Amino acid sequence: MAQITAAMVKQLREMTDSPMMECKKALVEAEGDMEAAVDILRKNGLAAAAKKAGRDTNEGAVAAYISEDGTKGALAEIACETDFVASNPKFTGFAAEVAQVVCDNEPADVDALLALDMNGETVEAALTEMIHVIGENMKISRTAVRKPAAGGVASYIHMGGKIGVLVEFAFEKAETASAEAFKTFAHDVAMQVAATAPIAAVREDVDQDVIDHEVAIYKAQAAESGKPEAIQEKMAVGRLEKFFKGIVLNEQEFIKDSSMTIKAYAEKVSKELGDNVKVVASIVWSAASKLTHSMRAGRGVQPHGPAFFMCNAGRVCAGVDNPG
Repeated sequence: MAQITAAMVKQLREMTDSPMMECKKALVEAEGDMEAAVDILRKNGLAAAAKKAGRDTNEGAVAAYISEDGTKGALAEIACETDFVASNPKFTGFAAEVAQVVCDNEPADVDALLALDMNGETVEAALTEMIHVIGENMKISRTAVRKPAAGGVASYIHMGGKIGVLVEFAFEKAETASAEAFKTFAHDVAMQVAATAPIAAVREDVDQDVIDHEVAIYKAQAAESGKPEAIQEKMAVGRLEKFFKGIVLNEQEFIKDSSMTIKAYAEKVSKELGDNVKVVASIVWSAASKLTHSMRAGRGVQPHGPAFFMCNAGRVCAGVDNPG
């Protein structure tokens, strides 16, 4: 029987990231053959992943990737069992790699994504390996890609991947995507979306059901005032206008400079760049939940804090303090 040394166990762990005890068991079974031990660990990983498949995945992280030219972006949500793993750099790094695969390949669904190549193996194989290495059940919950016909995309990740945001912009000149003025604007607008959770880019995109619901409330409130109906109508209209200014992105006051709205900010940047820059849409995801917000959906989410960072073009963002 081959002697299994601590150095051999350490070497195998460094090669596979598997737990120390699993490495020792594999080496014993392989009688000290390192390559055979690696194969044993891989086979054990598949079996372990199958056993863990029934466990609940109530935590997770959202990662983002923006293409090198800044014209396409993706989100990927990976679910796991515990918050501890959700903040593990190996886990968030894996999520970031998946987001890049999503952005580069635009898979139709998660099943299609699992069959794609990632670093020389399928995404499904890489996921199985992560389950084995970290020791928790995991799954790719959902993905999204945004690629405007003429425009760019910005991204934010909040609280180590607890919240993921994509913001889509439209403009006419290709060079606008790389202009510093646009990058600053995109950064600011993405922060605005993350902090205020608008439900539409323009008021025309707000669902009529949402408007009708608000109007009914405002009219009921105005009726309690006892004032003439004409005054009540004006009161309701005034409150609706205030509502729009709070939930329509282009009508909101810019959180960094309340002297101008987001629309005015866009016009300022458009003039500076000689282009027509507009905010088109956004996505906000909360990790390991069904919370999804799209500015085109007429549904909002509760505001989140401003501690967000932008995902720079050609970079992955997933639970790091500064993506660089």
